[in-house]
Amino acid sequence: MVDAALAGHPDLGAWVGKEGIAVRELMVHRVEEYARHCGHADLLRERVDGWVGR
Repeated sequence: MVDAALAGHPDLGAWVGKEGIAVRELMVHRVEEYARHCGHADLLRERVDGWVGR
């Protein structure tokens, strides 16, 4: 749903929503959230399999 909404705004500098947030800011926020969740998953994996930094 979010992918489709953001795809409708090819200009990353466009302002959207009631708060007037730039599409670029929304994309950066998505990357940050994804990276944070991947980090959490990696910590869990390390606890399960014991391998650190792989």
